Order: sequence, then structure tokens, then C-alpha cells
Amino acid sequence: MSEGLPKVAAKTPAVLEVQPGTCYWCTCGLSGKQPFCDGAHKGSGMVPLKVEVAEAATKAFCLCKQTKTPPYCDGSHCAL
Repeated sequence: MSEGLPKVAAKTPAVLEVQPGTCYWCTCGLSGKQPFCDGAHKGSGMVPLKVEVAEAATKAFCLCKQTKTPPYCDGSHCAL
């Protein structure tokens, strides 16, 4: 993986029920806990995205890492 370019973790979103609070979305694609960060980005030149969840909801998190609306899926995986 080139520095600054994320790995495609999957070509489908992770649809999850989330609760209010803070989470960190993996931007590098290397985390073993997709779509969330587990620290695997260290040395990649990338950092996770802090996400504040205001209320419980079902969200589609991007796993292809190509979304224009991070951390949420915008359908970019369809073009891969």
C-alpha cells in the first residue's frame, strides 16, 4: 500500500446499529475491526476519522474508503 492511499477493505458498506458517543472510522483500510480503527494505520501516514454519533441509528459505513461523504457510504464502491 502506498503512503496516503487507503486499502479497499470491502466493496460493500458495513450497515450497523450505532449508539450515541464517539467512534473512530478507519481511513486506511487496514483495521481488523472494520469499519472502526484498531491502530493498524500506524506507519501508513493516515489517521482515523473521529465520528460523533448524536443518536441511536442504523448507519452504512464505507468500507471501500473511496466515499466522498466519510465515514458513510455514498455508493462509490459500485465504481470499483
